[in-house]
Order: sequence, then structure tokens, then C-alpha cells
Amino acid sequence: MKNTIEKALQRQKAEREGQIKNKIENSSGFKSEENEELTSAENAVTESLSKEPMRVEKASSSFNLPQFDLDLKALSDKGHISVLGERKQINEEYREIKRKLIANAFGAMSKTLNNPNIIMVTSSRPSEGKTFTATNLALSIAAEQDKTVLLVDADVLKPNVLNTLGLQRRKGLMEYLTGDVEDISEVLYSTNIDKLKIIPAGKSHHLSTEMLASQKMHETVDEFANRYPDRIVIFDTPPLIGINESAILANFAGQAVVVVEEGKTKVNDIKMSVERLNPEMAIGFVVNKSIHHDTDGSGYYGYYYAEREN
Repeated sequence: MKNTIEKALQRQKAEREGQIKNKIENSSGFKSEENEELTSAENAVTESLSKEPMRVEKASSSFNLPQFDLDLKALSDKGHISVLGERKQINEEYREIKRKLIANAFGAMSKTLNNPNIIMVTSSRPSEGKTFTATNLALSIAAEQDKTVLLVDADVLKPNVLNTLGLQRRKGLMEYLTGDVEDISEVLYSTNIDKLKIIPAGKSHHLSTEMLASQKMHETVDEFANRYPDRIVIFDTPPLIGINESAILANFAGQAVVVVEEGKTKVNDIKMSVERLNPEMAIGFVVNKSIHHDTDGSGYYGYYYAEREN
């Protein structure tokens, strides 16, 4: 498969050169200072495009994609972490979780993992809080000074990332895998959080398992993993038990975060979930909906992350 970034680069180069050429051809026909400026601009654009590599976010600008605007206050009011400077317990909890994930992705352990910066967030069964965890991790990592984060909704059976973040549905991963859009950059959306990008799940498809297992998907994940040294990619994936797509996605990721609901998730379900993951992964657990009582009687959600011992 031809490199998607290079195709986007070539398309943008052609469009920008064509725009400048049209301006020159539509001029009055005599040499003027404006024509000289346009010629100089054309040469400068051509030279910069031929020399300078392009990040996928820049490539996407040629498609005039509207960004996703998150209502940050509404998210905080609904229990998500706050990125507006408020001090909340949940912010501290996710800071602790992400520190371990970032250390695995870029520290000494990264040399022992395949795609250590690719993190799948999953659960044993539905409704245990995996999407809530995935979106909060993405928001927390986006606050890092030297890291960027790409949040991919890979739960193509029951996508919930956009709904959880209060966003409208748009084309996404499945449109790219089915060929409805040519470049992955056509479904990679910026947000009003500078370091956070989102790829939605897109439409449902009866061959979703085969699409996710395709060479096209494999090459796309490799590009995500290796192109940018500061990038963490979070995949919100389907639950592990009874769904083939999650086992396929587990082969792409270097780390897995398994969300379990305190008082509900069964130990056997956890064991079955781990068995469906790649044994070479770094696997951690987030205990969701765990109520802790302080001395004043108030409670809050608690989270716990622990690497699996090999």
C-alpha cells in the first residue's frame, strides 16, 4: 500500500501549486509586482514541499476538516477530568495511571515491547467503563508538555467515544478501511485541545473483523506507532469476551489497560480476558466505580493500575 502520508503530501502540493498557477493565469497579462510576488511564492512553496516532511495533521488541512470542539466544562461536570485548572480527585488518579503508561511507552521497558506507545483500553464485558477510561486517559495525556495523543475509536461494533465526549458522528476508521476515503488524514480530526487528535469509528460494516485484520490496518497502526516520537495512541476497543475484533487489535498494541468494575466483574472473566491478550504485552488493570469513603463520609471513583507479572 502506498504510504498514505506521501499521497496526502502529493495531493496538497498539487492543489497549492494549482491555486498559485490559476492566480497567475488569471492576472491581466502583463508583468507586474503582483505577478512577481506570485512567482516567488510559487517557487517557495514548491521548494518547501519538496524538502520538508509533513506531519499527518498538516496533510489533513488540505481536506478542510472541521475540528472537534469539546465542551470542557460540561465534561468536567459529568465526571471527567478537568483540563481547565480545577483540582479534582479524578485528575490525580489519572495522573498516576498515565505515568505508568508513559514510562512503559518511552522508558526502559519500551525496548521489550512491540509498539509500546500503542495502548488498547478494553474490558471483559460491556458497560464496565472502558470508554470513560479511554477518554480520560487521552485528556490527561494531552496535558503533558512533551507528548501528543491520538484517540482512536476502534470499537466499530458499538462506538461510544464521540457520544461520551458530547460530539456528533463523523466519518472515521471504517470509511478509511473500506476505501470510502483515500487517506487516513481525511478522518483524523483536530480538537480544541492542541495535543489531542481523534479518529472516530465511522460506519458499521459486516466485515469489520476482516477489515481490522487487514494489511491496510496493520500498516496504518505501524505508521501511527513509528512516525512521531512524541505520540501516544489510545485505542478504545470492544470488550474481550466473545468479540473477535479485540483479539485482533491486541496484536497491534504494546500495552493493554483492562477496565474492571468493582463488585461486578467476575474473576473468571478477568482470567479469560487476559488469556485473549498478547502475552508479550504490558497489561494493567483499572478498577472502575470503586467508592472510597473519606473521614467526612464523601465518596469518589477510584482507579488502580498494576502491571501483570510475567
